[in-house]
Amino acid sequence: MQSKSKVRTTLSMLLASTGLSIAMPALAQDAADEDSDVIVVTAQKREQNLQDVPIAINAIGNEKLDQLQVSELQDVVKFLPSVTIQQGGPGFAQVYFRGVASGENANHSASLPTVGTYLDEMPITTIQGALDLHAYDLARVEALAGPQGTLYGASSMAGTLKLVTNAPDPSGFYGSAGVEINNVAHGDFGAIYEGFLNVPISEGAAARLVGWYRDDGGYIDNIFGARTYASSGITQNNAALVEKNYNDAETYGARLALGIDLDDNWTIKPTVMGQVQNSEGSYSQERSGQTTDELQTVQYNPEGSRDKWIQAALTIEGKIGNWDLTVTGGHLRRKTETESDYSDYAYFYDALAGYGNYFYDNAGNLVNPNQYIQGIDRYKKTFGELRIASPADAPLRFIGGLFYQRQSHNIEQNYIIDNIADAITVTGTASNIWLTKQLRVDRDYAAFGEMTYDITDKLSLTGGLRYYKFDNSLQGFFGYSAGYSSRTGEAACLNTDGTTRRANPAGTPVPILVAGSPCTNVDKSTSDTGFIHKLNATYKFSDDALVYATWSRGFRPGGINRRGTLPPYGSDKLDNYELGWKTTFGAFRWNGAVYQEDWNNIQLSFLGANGLTEIRNAGIARIRGVEMDVGYRAGGFSINAGMSYNDAEIRRDFCRIANATFDCTLPGPAGEVNALLAPAGSRLPVTAKFKGNAVARYEFPISDWDGHVQFAVNHIGSRRSDLRPAQNAIKGNLGAYTTVDFSFGIKKDQWDIEAFATNLFDERGIVNTGVQCLETVCGTGVTPATPTGGAFYDTIIKPRVIGIKFSRDF
Repeated sequence: MQSKSKVRTTLSMLLASTGLSIAMPALAQDAADEDSDVIVVTAQKREQNLQDVPIAINAIGNEKLDQLQVSELQDVVKFLPSVTIQQGGPGFAQVYFRGVASGENANHSASLPTVGTYLDEMPITTIQGALDLHAYDLARVEALAGPQGTLYGASSMAGTLKLVTNAPDPSGFYGSAGVEINNVAHGDFGAIYEGFLNVPISEGAAARLVGWYRDDGGYIDNIFGARTYASSGITQNNAALVEKNYNDAETYGARLALGIDLDDNWTIKPTVMGQVQNSEGSYSQERSGQTTDELQTVQYNPEGSRDKWIQAALTIEGKIGNWDLTVTGGHLRRKTETESDYSDYAYFYDALAGYGNYFYDNAGNLVNPNQYIQGIDRYKKTFGELRIASPADAPLRFIGGLFYQRQSHNIEQNYIIDNIADAITVTGTASNIWLTKQLRVDRDYAAFGEMTYDITDKLSLTGGLRYYKFDNSLQGFFGYSAGYSSRTGEAACLNTDGTTRRANPAGTPVPILVAGSPCTNVDKSTSDTGFIHKLNATYKFSDDALVYATWSRGFRPGGINRRGTLPPYGSDKLDNYELGWKTTFGAFRWNGAVYQEDWNNIQLSFLGANGLTEIRNAGIARIRGVEMDVGYRAGGFSINAGMSYNDAEIRRDFCRIANATFDCTLPGPAGEVNALLAPAGSRLPVTAKFKGNAVARYEFPISDWDGHVQFAVNHIGSRRSDLRPAQNAIKGNLGAYTTVDFSFGIKKDQWDIEAFATNLFDERGIVNTGVQCLETVCGTGVTPATPTGGAFYDTIIKPRVIGIKFSRDF
């Protein structure tokens, strides 16, 4: 890995030299070529004015993204009322729309996300969540609420988030370079270096080169701690890892895009983009007897991640007669390397169950049961889509096509206890007490279409269908060595006659299906077909006012439980009934929607035996809500505000094993013990009932400069941390919080200077919380003196950041 100083210096020299070498008369990019109040979106896979699209959509354009100090995914979500984000650190975000969340633990063998994230035409949501793309040189971000299943498919059961980049422009040579210096309260300094060049190649061809480097200062302190394992008397401390502000991160990447007009009708657009994100430490403050203040934690093993990915895509656009043809495809590769402290699990479980007495070396002596995880996850994603669209001005309009996607996740998770005996080490590893080495493959196939007919000049009807097939599989190994467990892991590996090694030690093992596995104990697949629909009626009172009514459906494919004895879980579906409006009255805009969403056959994930994630289709939920956004602009003053309210609750008892009568006292089909996980009426977790934001901006002259001042307020209400009352009582609710942002800047000709502060009053908003223990043994104690539960970790929003940034266009 290159040092931060080396990368920073290289990029600084690049940007500086760029500015000097091309400080000559050139065509400056006008970020507001179009009316600043008009945003063109591609939500329905056609270019349309935002105000003409009869769906609930929020869009933030290029200029606004810069004004709002957006640099990463969570910065965008602050200003999207219908969207919620949950994350434990950089690169591992889960995105939710309209309260459609059951508290998924985002395990690698768990459900697919409910929200699809797109980069231009390509879906980039990997199996464990969205890419944390640095937000620079984006044309806009579009948030499409509600099921977008007919046009966007399985990845978009609850909504779609689209990141649209600026396209190469053959009209002229121009670019920009910018530098930001910032400081996070109670922490370190950071910096951002960004730049792009737009280079015309010929009359109908251009290239766009974009680069960025971001250095985020840390603000969590890893303080000194020591503890003694109850069963063995072995003591450990973290003196070697004590560090202030130890959760720093660096992000760097680049994008190269080409746009080539072959003739008046045909264009090809190849793009290559890549990013590396290195983070150190933990992004959570600890609630335990070991810490004495906020922004502190006590970790006994190194923590951090390295997330790198590269994406290549190609889009071909053309005409066959007067119909538009689009062929697009792409390939994404992602690799994440993680280090995690798992010593809390070892410590608290040892106190409850004498865990430490099971770990000894080859001489029979007890060893320190301290445990840590080293993970390597490799993702591959390939997609292709072909679609055709009839003329947009015809009274009968059609858009439809074919879609294919294959995504794989090669999972390697090493749970390590140093110096344990060979007899209890997973075969083929150095010191693993547990190994997960699996290959998960999810395949999607679809044919889709939407047709719109203008019954009158004012009334239009739209119908859409998507026929889909999914085929998902999971193969490989998980578990302990045969010397440590006689029932799971290597003892449960499969023989060719269908028996296990435990039942038939002399049997012939099935082939090793995933390289690096000691044997194979899971090899399952599931598939299904079906269709989803959309019906919409739109009535235009005028060019500036419309209302619409929609009934749409989204789905999420089923999959495989990694515990081979459990059955696969099936698809869940979301039905949306929505009435919305879009209006513009001169300088005033008012858009909104009211809706009810029925979520059926919910994929509920929870930790079962041995701390393994289990997924069951376990219930029905209903979400009733309203969302609105308003805007006003007059002269140099503008104000924009948005809000959402979601009343989301389950409508039937959630049983561990679902049945037709929702009676949690009845056993499962194989006699499994059932249990009530959450009673009817329980509120869905993660999403607040109310979320709102407002941005006020005033632009005014200062001598011969253009000045501005801006205030932004964001509020998120209280949330449950878990659907299940017992677990929510252990972890606690997530409290409401409000943040305020402020900026002041001046601009003249090609120069732009701005000072800003985000989270001005230094709020400690919590976005995620967790406890490291087995759910079956978690208690309420949190101190080493009474180790009956676990240490609790709250992932918080970034403290106050104050900074100044300079940019120069050329």
